[in-house]
Amino acid sequence: MKLTLRILFLSLFVSTSFAENYAGLSGGFLRIGTSARSTSMGSAFTAEMDHGFSAYHNPAWVAFNTDKQVGFNYQTLSLDRRLAVTSFSAPLPPTAGIGVAWLSAGVTDIQGRTSAGEKTEIMNTSEDAFFITFSQRIKPWLSVGANFKILRNQLPTNDGDLRGSGLGFDIGILIKSGKGQTIGIMIQDISSNYQWNTGDIYDEGRPYKDEFPTLYRVGSKYIFKNFLFVGDINFITNHESYVDILPRVGLEYVLMDRYYLRGGYGNNRFSGGVGMDYKLFKEHDSRLDYAFSMDITGQTAHIMSYAFHF
Repeated sequence: MKLTLRILFLSLFVSTSFAENYAGLSGGFLRIGTSARSTSMGSAFTAEMDHGFSAYHNPAWVAFNTDKQVGFNYQTLSLDRRLAVTSFSAPLPPTAGIGVAWLSAGVTDIQGRTSAGEKTEIMNTSEDAFFITFSQRIKPWLSVGANFKILRNQLPTNDGDLRGSGLGFDIGILIKSGKGQTIGIMIQDISSNYQWNTGDIYDEGRPYKDEFPTLYRVGSKYIFKNFLFVGDINFITNHESYVDILPRVGLEYVLMDRYYLRGGYGNNRFSGGVGMDYKLFKEHDSRLDYAFSMDITGQTAHIMSYAFHF
């Protein structure tokens, strides 16, 4: 409990002390978050399992799955942006777990124009990440996991689509210290990048590499009666130097063992949400969640998620 509270208080302090210097760096769609549940709690899930999306925040969670999980998520963001996630994970007896996921982001209804300002066609842009996850329990209370990511980016131009591609990796560690407390550690986007070749479209184009920032995350969660407290801190680097600190905190209250009220701050957004468990084939096998978030500039997002385990 003391470690969790320290992370929560430190997160709140540094959130008022650092600017969003990392916002313009590549791979931002991988730092937005996934499910409505995690987003409504500030995405502070380095040490918490996101039901239906267990590999995203920390791949080490997949080794603790006791059944198969499927998750579907859709976010509508301001400025015609959207983010969708589809995820599947399963236990691999006796002590491992595997998973796959597809995360897709993009912007629709972009009005193309020539250099003279004349309208051309309506364009869409997209970024996609395909996750392959493996996790292994080393001890009953300790697991290690990794995400292998295949990355794609499609950027439309009046002369044709410019496409970037690359690979990336995540490594996560999970420590269940007992008494309702869990500690999570993760290194996100190790060597993740896009590789472009603008020579495919422009006469004076050339190949180049667009590096993603690497995030070093540490977090904790604590369960006390009907309350779940989560918090983590992200140290962001550009592979050569420190860039920024990203704090995240969240709280969930469980009502009647079925309904959930949530709130949090993370990724420079204030958020809240609700959720419920219900029976599709067996008790508590389905979960439906909604979240609303707003950043300091007033840009909003609505998130809907469905998770099912069997």
